[in-house]
Amino acid sequence: MPALKKTVMTVLSAALLSVCVVSPAGAADKDKTDDKQPKPTGPMSTLGGERLGAVGTQVELGPGAPVLPKKLSARSWIVADAESGQVLASHNAHWRLAPASTLKMLFADTVLPALQPKTLTHTVTEEELAGVGEGSSLVGVKEDHTYTVHDLWLGVFLQSGNDAVHVLSEMYGGVPATVAAMQRHAVELQALDTTVVSPDGYDSPKQVSSAYDLTLIARSGMQKADFREYAATATATFPGEQKKGKKRETFEIRNTNRLMTGDIGVEPYKGIAGVKNGYTSHAGNTFTGIAERDGKVLLVTVMHPSSDESHAVYKEAASLLDWGFSAGGKVTPVGELVPPKSAVAAKGSEAAAGGEKPEKKEHAAAAAATTATAGTNGVWTALSVAGGLLVALAAGVFLVNRRWPLPDLVRRLPRR
Repeated sequence: MPALKKTVMTVLSAALLSVCVVSPAGAADKDKTDDKQPKPTGPMSTLGGERLGAVGTQVELGPGAPVLPKKLSARSWIVADAESGQVLASHNAHWRLAPASTLKMLFADTVLPALQPKTLTHTVTEEELAGVGEGSSLVGVKEDHTYTVHDLWLGVFLQSGNDAVHVLSEMYGGVPATVAAMQRHAVELQALDTTVVSPDGYDSPKQVSSAYDLTLIARSGMQKADFREYAATATATFPGEQKKGKKRETFEIRNTNRLMTGDIGVEPYKGIAGVKNGYTSHAGNTFTGIAERDGKVLLVTVMHPSSDESHAVYKEAASLLDWGFSAGGKVTPVGELVPPKSAVAAKGSEAAAGGEKPEKKEHAAAAAATTATAGTNGVWTALSVAGGLLVALAAGVFLVNRRWPLPDLVRRLPRR
């Protein structure tokens, strides 16, 4: 018996030693680091895949795949193929967090199609600027001055101007109507972690989104030509004050997306084509970006990284994009970006009916858009009447695997 017992103990010791040797070298250290970071306190959604609802980092490395970047401090992040919708890796993807100005992507995706043409003008009133929150980022919109919607959208995308958002919201039908429309659009996109309280992303009780939702929203927005144009604009000229008897002044505005324009410690990212950054004291730094390299288009969202390092949100986003471009074809997706509800419904109805010609949907949607833009005072009424046709538009033009014309935009931007 003593000899048998000794043999068993020897075998068990060898087995335990082999487990320790096979275990990842930095696993213990990683756990200690993760213990210092906040974690979701409740269950997360599993939309897009079971693993996207799990706490912590989700990745499935294959042969030759690079390891994820070290020292990622963000509370939540996601890297996805913008065209196929495959989620390459994520970390607390469905954690509902304050979005800050990244919520302006949803505002633009909802409102931009209705306020056409770009040359449509509006004279700003004092009341329209009264609701802008204290400490908001501003582009410099002035009361009693006239702006085109093109001017105002540049103010939204480049300077993250809450003043421009409020004026556009009034043109759309008012802030409450805009918030309601944004919430409906979020549901249509299946961005179900998102609760909209303010159209500009200003800190508000219960206003939340997630890295998963912001990525869905950016993916939808980037399928609109005007959205792509504004998101990829690095600098622009904005109208200034109009002094009596003199030519109206102008001044330059610069995109606050540091991966596009660069900054001390941050280089412009090769292939970047948008989308939106944000910051509030409650949300911390947030960022959603899209970039193209060698025909591959990736989306990344980073939410609330550590504030210990300057520009951490951009550095972590850039490192995740680098990883995603290197890992393409070498990882097993951990989930997917789901298509809008109307696209799913349209696919099912077309399959049942033997297919419907897309031209019919496009013509109907165009008629709805024309009705909606006939006058700024009646925009909301027109949109309500034409709601069904606009849903058809979304179903008709959202092609999950479409090629987006990013390269022409990207070539105009600085390269790293």
